[in-house]
Amino acid sequence: MHRTDLGPIDGTAVVFSHGAGADGEMFVAQARALAHAGYRAITYDLRGHGGSPGVFSAEAALDDLASIVAELDRPVLVGQSLGGNLSQAFVKANPSLVRGLVVIGSAHNAGPLSALDRIFLRLAGPSLSLIPAARLGSVMANASAVTPAGRDYALRVFSAMPKKSFVDVFAATTSFLDPDVAYRTPVPLLLMRGDSDSTGNIATGMPRWAEIEGVGEVVVPGAGHIANVDAPALVSAALLEFLAR
Repeated sequence: MHRTDLGPIDGTAVVFSHGAGADGEMFVAQARALAHAGYRAITYDLRGHGGSPGVFSAEAALDDLASIVAELDRPVLVGQSLGGNLSQAFVKANPSLVRGLVVIGSAHNAGPLSALDRIFLRLAGPSLSLIPAARLGSVMANASAVTPAGRDYALRVFSAMPKKSFVDVFAATTSFLDPDVAYRTPVPLLLMRGDSDSTGNIATGMPRWAEIEGVGEVVVPGAGHIANVDAPALVSAALLEFLAR
């Protein structure tokens, strides 16, 4: 597994999990900001992404995250998109091992699924399969980011992943969805999304999630789905504020 570890080894640990098709580099600005503030910031590449070999699966991703958490004293988990789904699932299964949870641009695993949501989930994989491989990177980059820097990063990482691998990873993401109306996140929670995030049901689903949990929602101006890349300083500041609390 490819990973980076910044900041003092005895600082409160924060583990960053990236989205489908991306890599740990998407959190470089946040990791540096947190390390500068005295936190231990750990980023890594999920299997089949970036510098980590292997084939992605939900089970393997949970095992890999567990191996990192096992080295640490109750870290805070930060996840973007797929990484947010993964982090939610880990917290639900292992609440005593985690200090807090930050979710950026991700669906609510335990949230209710409307008929429209279920139709979208059924059609998303086949729809991605129809996009020519040569265009998939640019399509996903434009859907994920609104700034030139964000789109440049997204185009690079999405273009590097074979189309079939990306479609398979996206399909595996849906396995984390587990509607449970009684469930509430058992650790401090921060929800964050870009104000221009038009992917899935993030724009409508995350406010509902915040209301269910009784927590605030940080809406990042000038940012899309990968808000931490589109607006790195604003996301870093929100993370530091949450950690300080």
